[in-house]
Amino acid sequence: MANIVIVGTQWGDEGKGKIVDLLAEFADLVVRFQGGNNAGHTMVVAGEQFISHLVPSGILQKKTCIIGNGVVVDPAVLVEELDNLSNRGVDVGPGMLKISEKAHVIMPYHQRLDHAREKMKGDKKIGTTGRGIGPCYEDKASRRGIRFAELIDPEVFTEMVTSILKEKNFSLEHFFATEALDPQSMIDQYQGYAKRLAPHVTNISVFIYSAIKKGKQVLFEGAQGTHLDIDHGTYPFVTSSNTVAGNACCGAGIGPKEITDVIGIVKAYTTRVGRGPFPTELFDEIGDKLQKKGAEFGATTGRRRRCGWLDIVLLRNSIRLNSLTGLVITKLDVLDGLPSLELCTGYEYDGRIISDFPANLKVLDACKPVYETLPGWTEDITQIRKFEDLPKNAKAYLTRIEELTETPIQIISVGPGREETIVLKNPLI
Repeated sequence: MANIVIVGTQWGDEGKGKIVDLLAEFADLVVRFQGGNNAGHTMVVAGEQFISHLVPSGILQKKTCIIGNGVVVDPAVLVEELDNLSNRGVDVGPGMLKISEKAHVIMPYHQRLDHAREKMKGDKKIGTTGRGIGPCYEDKASRRGIRFAELIDPEVFTEMVTSILKEKNFSLEHFFATEALDPQSMIDQYQGYAKRLAPHVTNISVFIYSAIKKGKQVLFEGAQGTHLDIDHGTYPFVTSSNTVAGNACCGAGIGPKEITDVIGIVKAYTTRVGRGPFPTELFDEIGDKLQKKGAEFGATTGRRRRCGWLDIVLLRNSIRLNSLTGLVITKLDVLDGLPSLELCTGYEYDGRIISDFPANLKVLDACKPVYETLPGWTEDITQIRKFEDLPKNAKAYLTRIEELTETPIQIISVGPGREETIVLKNPLI
């Protein structure tokens, strides 16, 4: 029996959706444990593309999917996603999708405040998606949030919205100079969502625990990436939740001894959406080529992703923070045709080489990547399904990553499709 956490090792967009979809065939439950609809997981099955923002990627493999208490949920987005999947023949009924009664609900005032704050910051804005994720987590931490347990109780929900809006509307009107929100229309709208989603709401901690005791295998699906973690990322250019593997326990309501493996997803190069430091970012034609060939646009926002060489310093930081037991390399095919490749093995700062990822952004901005050059390959690898059939230089590139990180590569993705994958070791078998 294996219970595995899947996390991103960079700044998100590593291809977690495809890998969770791939491994879900061998799991019984797939659990999303943090984030909100600021994340987008893209899956391609039989040439058809599916993008999920809240529903775990395992839904396409007909596995029981769970939205954990660590997730903040926009009911409007979730209902739209359920309708879209249902219309495409995917079963998303209460037996297939369960929502934690303790998951917090994103409200219209969260989104309004998110946009107003970014607008007020001007050039100093963080680059939030504007989905209300941060303000919802704020209310959760300050003990004034609304959970699904309250959402599906009409009397309690009405009382809470009426009370909370007094403060929110004061801020919107008198500080941000925007229009106030009407409580009754909000109550009516969200009671419609409550009626629709109530059959899915349950105590997911008990559900998952019972499944594990029966020998079921569980995939815990993270969103974003390690370096967007609120504690361990490039703060303040981070998301509003803990994205590291340790939060799988908190965000799903299980103990750490139930986790058997932690798999880190690594794009064969590095990308980042929005603002924040990026030591290996490329501003030349190679960066443009990676962006175009890799179709590097955010699944949620559509924003162009910044591209750069693979950063081993960043990767080693993720390995330590997450206790990674294995790596998955994605988008290796995007490197096809490049005459040479660079691996960042350290940073040069103030005349010395550092190998640890600095917390001080002023220091990080001043760091210059130290590169190790490897030869590229000209072959198209998208049809290759065995490691030994890869070009010599592609194998050397992967082997060097293993050597520098001291972590084994278990899966290699050579294209967006489920079948475009080389499996060296399936962690669920």
